[in-house]
Amino acid sequence: MTRRRRRLVLLICCMSLLIVSLDNTIVNVALPSLGHDLHAPISGLQWTVDAYTLTLASLLMLAGSTADRIGRRRTFQTGLVVFTAGSLLCSLAPSLGWLVAARIVQAVGGSMLNPVAMSIITNTFTDRRERAQAIGVWGGVVGVSMALGPVVGGLLTDTVNWRAIFWINVPIGLLALFLTWRFVPESKAPSARRLDPIGQLLVIVLLGTLTYGIIEGRAAGPAVSAVGFILAAAALAALIVWELRRPEPLIDMRFFRSAPFSGAAVMAVSGFASLGAFLFLNTLYLQSHRGLSALAAGLCTLPVAGITTVVGPLSGRLVGTRGPRLPSVVAGVCLAVAGWLLSQVTLTTPLPLLLGIYVIFGVGFGLLNPPITNTAVSGMPIAQAGVAAAVASTSRQVGQSLGVAIAGSMASSAAAHRVNALYGLIVLAVALLTTGRWARATAERTAARLAESPQVTLSQG
Repeated sequence: MTRRRRRLVLLICCMSLLIVSLDNTIVNVALPSLGHDLHAPISGLQWTVDAYTLTLASLLMLAGSTADRIGRRRTFQTGLVVFTAGSLLCSLAPSLGWLVAARIVQAVGGSMLNPVAMSIITNTFTDRRERAQAIGVWGGVVGVSMALGPVVGGLLTDTVNWRAIFWINVPIGLLALFLTWRFVPESKAPSARRLDPIGQLLVIVLLGTLTYGIIEGRAAGPAVSAVGFILAAAALAALIVWELRRPEPLIDMRFFRSAPFSGAAVMAVSGFASLGAFLFLNTLYLQSHRGLSALAAGLCTLPVAGITTVVGPLSGRLVGTRGPRLPSVVAGVCLAVAGWLLSQVTLTTPLPLLLGIYVIFGVGFGLLNPPITNTAVSGMPIAQAGVAAAVASTSRQVGQSLGVAIAGSMASSAAAHRVNALYGLIVLAVALLTTGRWARATAERTAARLAESPQVTLSQG
């Protein structure tokens, strides 16, 4: 392809990333208005967020392998259609139940976009330098969406209503669909792996029952929580046994013998649980307790997005020159400090002080992302780097879902922020444990075993 067409393909892929990432942040700022209009309790607001992130987490790896099998452009186009239709259904939802169902439809489409778009980029930009530049642009879109989401969501909620936050996806989705049909070439993997429907079902049961036990336990009682947790534990045990026996598993359990890989998964879950809880709690605090408008609340989150966008590339350079330990450790400290400080916030806390705490949180979160991916693929064979990055991406979505679920189930926002501080301490401890000489040795041994008996080669993304 010509250079101009390659850039156009990158633009199309970035459009898909923009609308999927926007929905991770744009909805939070509209939650108070949405809850008032649909008479939704806190648990209903939690499901509005978690129905989306949980579905994404459950289907990301399935979408990647499906695209390898039937064609990446075809899967990408299907994802755009489903996501756009789901967005339209969200805007028309007459009740909370319909909204949650439409959010699931949205996420089914979204799961076919980001991992498949990354595969399209990888196959389009064959020159290593061009590919690195393209992936850099791709990563920058995440920061843009994080900054735009709360502000655009607040503006639309204040000037129109909460339903307008879903309308924005429709024209972008339709334009991306047309451009994909016109300019993106079809591609498939030379040998696509077989589907793993039982493994996929077990992942859905595991994440769904765990989240249900956390969210509904507070209202329905400890018995409901216990049943949810027991089912989740049984699904996890069955998943491990099943995946270990399959020649082409959905998740290769052998990866977890690598301490850096396991550490990256734990840091991703903890770090993004902190993000999910932060966005959920502070939106409600700023609007419901301090009386700010949706737009003003969105503007208050700009320090987080801005500092994350600035610090992210610096963290990437640190990882490249000094390894993942330093940025990971500093990230854990910042997240822990920000969580503890937020637990001390009251209704009379000066707004500049609150924004200063948000900056500390933004520094921690911005530093964390590059080390997660780097640590996940550390020591892995090149053929396995794609699935390692995919598991890290799935861990991020799982963490964000659990963060919202746990935060909403706490007795007070102060207690929830103390849990956020705990997430930071977990990141700190795991970073120290899994980035040293012993950890690198486990990664090298795991890579050698994988190279000797490769079980599966998965889609990148």
